[in-house]
Amino acid sequence: MSKVWFVTGPSSGIGTGIVAAALAAGDRVVATARNVEKLRSAISAPVTDRLALLRLDVTSEHQAQVAIAAAVERFGRVDVLVNNAGYSLLGNLESLTTDQIERQFATNFYGVLHVMRAALPVMRRQRSGHIFNVSSMAGVIGYPTAGAYAATKFAVEGLSLSVAQEVERFGIKVTVIEPGFVRTDLLAPGSVMFGEVAVDGYDAPAAIKAQWAGYHGTQSGDPAKLGTAIVQLAAMTSPPKQFFAGSDAVGGITTDLKARLGEVDAYQALSSSTDGSF
Repeated sequence: MSKVWFVTGPSSGIGTGIVAAALAAGDRVVATARNVEKLRSAISAPVTDRLALLRLDVTSEHQAQVAIAAAVERFGRVDVLVNNAGYSLLGNLESLTTDQIERQFATNFYGVLHVMRAALPVMRRQRSGHIFNVSSMAGVIGYPTAGAYAATKFAVEGLSLSVAQEVERFGIKVTVIEPGFVRTDLLAPGSVMFGEVAVDGYDAPAAIKAQWAGYHGTQSGDPAKLGTAIVQLAAMTSPPKQFFAGSDAVGGITTDLKARLGEVDAYQALSSSTDGSF
């Protein structure tokens, strides 16, 4: 039986790869974006009875509810939800404004929250479903000059791992995708935002922009291959709760986890000393 996918942020990169892979697998897809015309240009497949394009600004809880309802009206169900919409805000924390950070959370975290809350009642009634929340390697280990972006992804990690335990009883699975550097538009000039406030002691904002610009177009990850991998994960009876996407993600996260375990061992006695007695 073919699955019905609901994908946010498929106008480029990973989202486009997921839509293409799901269609190639014979599934049906609801692809959503703020700009439907841009979405139409990005997805080479024609709009058919297996593909629907919907307008959705994930920062709007109401629009998320309307879009999920439209997907159910069109295809009768939602089997796989992919929360992929997001953008990057980069710069030392002191160079960022509160407004910039709040807008980053509005898309990267609250966007995920809104669409999940809209889709969960549908999946709960079905007694089945699989939610993929696209995080980042930065959402596991952090990165300098990516504190706000990493914070949104850490929040997505905590939300996903907690909700996974709540909804398992309904046959709903939740997987966090943690990509390394993937060739997407995340660092493209029109997509990335930067802190503009110069602060003594830190690199100048222009230097940080130049540093990150060097990664654009040279990332090792292939969004089409990641899309295929996610379709494979969606077909698994027992998929992982966290999936490291890319050899750089595997290497970086593994090194970080080993370092954390080393600290656990090193401070075990001090940690245990905080236990109380009754």
